[in-house]
Amino acid sequence: MGCCLFVFYCCLEQSWCMCMSLKVLSTDKNVYKKVSKVIKSGGIAIVPTETVYGFVVDAFNVEAQKALYKIKNRDVRKPFIVMVYDINIAEIFVDISRKASQIAREFWPGQLTLIFPTTEIGQILSGGRKDLGVRIPNSRFMLKLLREVGGPVFTTSVNVSGEVSAKNANEVLKFDEAVDVIVDGGRCRFSFESTVIDMIKFPYVVVRKGCLNTDKIFKYL
Repeated sequence: MGCCLFVFYCCLEQSWCMCMSLKVLSTDKNVYKKVSKVIKSGGIAIVPTETVYGFVVDAFNVEAQKALYKIKNRDVRKPFIVMVYDINIAEIFVDISRKASQIAREFWPGQLTLIFPTTEIGQILSGGRKDLGVRIPNSRFMLKLLREVGGPVFTTSVNVSGEVSAKNANEVLKFDEAVDVIVDGGRCRFSFESTVIDMIKFPYVVVRKGCLNTDKIFKYL
């Protein structure tokens, strides 16, 4: 991210919880292991991406997802985005057609979320949903964290549903007692949400215009 990383964390009765102390980890490579440990143990993390700050939970942990829906005050019928570090992992959970694969490989890693039909395994992950939004971020921090986690995570912007997404570290602090770890990466590079395209059927539909210019994508659609 090109800036110092800070992590708020504390350990209470062998589980991760939020505390008000700050530890600077600008040169501490263990930040990835620490945050990964929180996620894999069922905790909720706030992390910087190149778009906006995101909540992150283990995609297989239903209880963590329920807690995140409550924090966001989000309709449970509205799914979170799956984030992975490699398209081959994405293809375990979603069915990516040859045409869609061309777009994904052109713009991933990047500020583009693509909605695909779920595979059988993907439906297990999504609680029976027939579609999932997927993104591979163009963020050095996030890609290293995802590799450390080793599997898919569910992510969503840091905000209460309907409010503006957090774009810098100060804006996430109102959630400091609701989550288990916060990684401060300064201000997000683009400070705007990803572009979202529904790839379920042709013609593909731009669901949300984000920081990736749709003019660059239209020639592939």
